[in-house]
Amino acid sequence: MPESIKKYITKIIFCTEILLISGCELIEYHPYDTHIHGDKGINYTQIEKIENSCSSKESIRFILMGDSQRCYDETEDFVDHVNSRNDIDFVIHGGDVSDFGLTREFIWARDIMNKLNVPYVTLIGNHDVLGNGKAVFEEIFGTDNFSFIAGKTKFVCLNTNALEYDYSHPVPNFNFLNSEMTTRQDEYTQTVVVMHAKPYCDQFNNNVAEYFHYTLKNFKNLRFCLHAHEHNTKETDIFEDGTIYYGCPSMDKRSYLLFTLTQNEYGYEEVFF
Repeated sequence: MPESIKKYITKIIFCTEILLISGCELIEYHPYDTHIHGDKGINYTQIEKIENSCSSKESIRFILMGDSQRCYDETEDFVDHVNSRNDIDFVIHGGDVSDFGLTREFIWARDIMNKLNVPYVTLIGNHDVLGNGKAVFEEIFGTDNFSFIAGKTKFVCLNTNALEYDYSHPVPNFNFLNSEMTTRQDEYTQTVVVMHAKPYCDQFNNNVAEYFHYTLKNFKNLRFCLHAHEHNTKETDIFEDGTIYYGCPSMDKRSYLLFTLTQNEYGYEEVFF
């Protein structure tokens, strides 16, 4: 065998051994792979932090932000800005962490948001459902419907991206909503409901929009509702009954909504960074 061919075969064997030793760190087998490296179940651990740190507070201050897909630099700046403050209790990401539901997008966003000095929770957005995104989201963050209590306020966080399921999945999940009405009732005095897509937008199952809002009104002292998805600041009395739906800007706007909430009143402002 010619010496040149021997050297070529030796190089191939060497490279193969390196790849086998390195394993999956060098190879992304599938863009929707759910074998996640690093932190998982983030919402569960973050909720514990929120509830512990806010348990005795009469007033809470939290941020609503969202639609950070593709905006990695802006999200980095957002995190740096929040970390420069000392008056924020927690952050709510209103969904659309990813653009195409790719595993790598979720991991990039997770690793940026994990740099926050305050706890944060993440809702699922319509882009997060694309491909195998829902499975990836649930692995990294947790279930698509969840709740937590901060101070005396219960936050009910919902998957409202019905269009992405072609109405084959219970979105919104009324069983979850009804069960939440009777869960931990003695631990809170008021409710805030958070979703990605609000009623009567393109993603919502608008066949049940009125019943959805009627159900929310049955929660103890519903103060207001929050959403993302529309990429701009919104303040809408959708059902003309005094219950306001507040929407946050997308990260490319380099701003977020900051809410201050007590038992008797609340206020909010749009903050630019």
